[in-house]
Amino acid sequence: MTVVLHHGLPDRLRAEAAELYWEAFGEKLCRVMGPKPRALAFLYNALRADHVILALSQGGVDRGDLLGLAGFKTHAGAFAGGEWTDLKAVYGLFGAAWRATVLSLLERDVENERFLMDGICVAPAARGQGIGTLLLIAVCKEAQAHGFCGVRLDVISNNPRARALYERFGFVAVKTDRLGLLRHVFGFDASTTMVKTL
Repeated sequence: MTVVLHHGLPDRLRAEAAELYWEAFGEKLCRVMGPKPRALAFLYNALRADHVILALSQGGVDRGDLLGLAGFKTHAGAFAGGEWTDLKAVYGLFGAAWRATVLSLLERDVENERFLMDGICVAPAARGQGIGTLLLIAVCKEAQAHGFCGVRLDVISNNPRARALYERFGFVAVKTDRLGLLRHVFGFDASTTMVKTL
């Protein structure tokens, strides 16, 4: 399979990217961001086109299918972070207020030494074909291009497949945070920070 890597999210793939992101992370976010139609409406507006690397099929950015994506976070924003106005537009004032409060508990700060990933996901039909690895390579190159000495990500406790991919790629666990009672809100009990030195 020919895979084309592309920096940025074209408008024609915005809805598909929102759907793919939700498919990958909706299980942990559904109690906060659901129901699904609202979550997709939020993501559609919130996704930052300049904070993502796409894996596309042979047609590339103009005609290719979306095989996967890797979002990242910088001081300028995050791929799937969104703004207060994005939350308010979809969930109303009260709904946005409590969601913003709960989501802030999962926030990971940007740092000066390591590039921060903001989610990686591969379309179900494209899994097992090396797309995740290609995206990780692209993220590492992006990090190096911006002068970072490493890449940092977080993986939740009930996603051993993703953790195994990161470990094979050279990421090392540096700390694990337990959610305590918040595990009932997010559906997982711990998050492990992993780092790859470049």
